[in-house]
Amino acid sequence: MLKQNRKFLAPLFLLLLLLLTACGEKEKVASPTAEQDIKEAETKTVQTTNGEIVIPTNPQRIVAEEYIASLLVLDVKPVGAPGLALENYYLKDALKDVEEIGDYGKPSIEKIIALKPDLIITGNGENYDALSKIAPTVVIPYGELKDAHEELTYFGELLGKEQEAKDWLAQYDQKIADAKVQVDAIIPKDASFSIIEDAGKTYYAYGDNFGRGGQPVYQALGRKPPSKVADEIMEKQWAEISEEVLADYAGDYIILTSDDRTVEDFKKDPIWGSLPAVKNDHLYVWPEERSWYYDPTAVLAQVEELTNWLTNKK
Repeated sequence: MLKQNRKFLAPLFLLLLLLLTACGEKEKVASPTAEQDIKEAETKTVQTTNGEIVIPTNPQRIVAEEYIASLLVLDVKPVGAPGLALENYYLKDALKDVEEIGDYGKPSIEKIIALKPDLIITGNGENYDALSKIAPTVVIPYGELKDAHEELTYFGELLGKEQEAKDWLAQYDQKIADAKVQVDAIIPKDASFSIIEDAGKTYYAYGDNFGRGGQPVYQALGRKPPSKVADEIMEKQWAEISEEVLADYAGDYIILTSDDRTVEDFKKDPIWGSLPAVKNDHLYVWPEERSWYYDPTAVLAQVEELTNWLTNKK
């Protein structure tokens, strides 16, 4: 009887052993696929000026040479940024704990490596080869993103923060619209505006995407440069001008960047003092630390500052 049972049980054990072996093989085949699916879910492919690159879907350690304000707006704080960015009048308080990585366009590769970034964002493609060896690197050339909407929308999509970008832009648009209504109620719509920088021995006039007040004045408030030079200014975005042709570039209102001279200094100057904008007290002078920046946060603050000045004009 025992022998007969053994004859019956032997094939049963063999069948069971084969089934267990097969299940084990299936697990071995399935495991790499599952791991691959998880890994793919943690990254995504994006199109950049350097072609398609794979980046983390939720980067935790971003080194940013540019576009830092847009990251902060989306509640993404970089681990490293250029020294000049850390001194940004509008951002420095929010960047107190961020590591300095060198100068714009000349980052310290050693410092960036030490930060162990999982994503690098820059506006300068010259260092792409070196940076891309450290971490996935997204290059967005200067001027490619024309305004706050393009910038926030781009980074919202890049970082999976689309809704945050939409919410912030809705508030931005409302604040800009409110400011524009206030200015339009006080300043004639056909009044021309000039954006100028005092560079010592020479002067520069700027368009709507080069800082110094161009974004808040021309883009946000919808104002125009003097018609005689409007095409040149808007196409080239900047022009070096001498005192001899200053009158051609001087609008009814002048927003002027100068670290060394005040409104009173310009009023006393024979050439500047002869301009209608200066005579009519339509000259606003502010320092580089407030006028140079053109990120969405800076533009919103600049709109508020210039609106306060313009609406207090008699």
